[in-house]
Amino acid sequence: MNILISVDIEGVAGVYHPEQTRFGNLEYEQARRLMTAEANAAIAGAYDGGARQVLINDSHGRFRNMLAGELDARAQVIQGRPRVLSMAQGVTPGVQGLCLIGYHSRAGGRGILAHTINSFAFAEVLLNGVPVGEAAIYGAVAGEYGVPVIMGSGDDVFIEENKALFPDALFAQTKQALGQNSGVSLSPQASCELIRATASAAVSGSQAIKVCAAFQKPITVTVRATSSAMADLFCGWPTFRRLDATQVAYEAQTAEVAMRILNCCSAMSASLR
Repeated sequence: MNILISVDIEGVAGVYHPEQTRFGNLEYEQARRLMTAEANAAIAGAYDGGARQVLINDSHGRFRNMLAGELDARAQVIQGRPRVLSMAQGVTPGVQGLCLIGYHSRAGGRGILAHTINSFAFAEVLLNGVPVGEAAIYGAVAGEYGVPVIMGSGDDVFIEENKALFPDALFAQTKQALGQNSGVSLSPQASCELIRATASAAVSGSQAIKVCAAFQKPITVTVRATSSAMADLFCGWPTFRRLDATQVAYEAQTAEVAMRILNCCSAMSASLR
């Protein structure tokens, strides 16, 4: 049984503030160790549950956060960018399940460090009129490869937003959100223990977990940009149409295409910094 684990940082126990997620400071160095520990807990749980091979995807920011030398030696790790499938890199028809570790609420949500892909660029992202976060987007991409989301970990708002999308998945609540930059967290040790147990149960029962329901295609992607200047920038893409001062939209034939265009817009947004 082959398992892919995608690891973000905002949903990790003990992480609350943007400074903890940004390269180049002591708080980030501490947070990346917490991220690495939760990744190791998920790896151990996957093997406890019967995994034969585990692939870890470093899925935050520059995609080179986890300390490779401290990761469980049984797993292989994907790090660095650019890469076409981004946070879902590694999904293939040979993978039996995807675990989403350290994930967070969507842009416009009320969870800790809530955003979708890029908080500088996107105030909200909707697929077919439904506000979505990274879990929904990358879960839909995985589903197009026949890979179900079998587990997720993060705060209570992340879980509430996504449990209907992935009704058969198991969730580990590591934090309770009190606001954008505040919450009540499990200790790192308790969080890792919970993640390991949940991953083990998810992998052992993964054969009964169905691929998430696909968004009806073609998918209408609506982006509410963070400013009219950002919307101006996105409308340089020929297939975009302007809806109002800050909203643009485009059609995508698949979730993968929708995701790849969003990531291109995210990269474009750096020109306005």
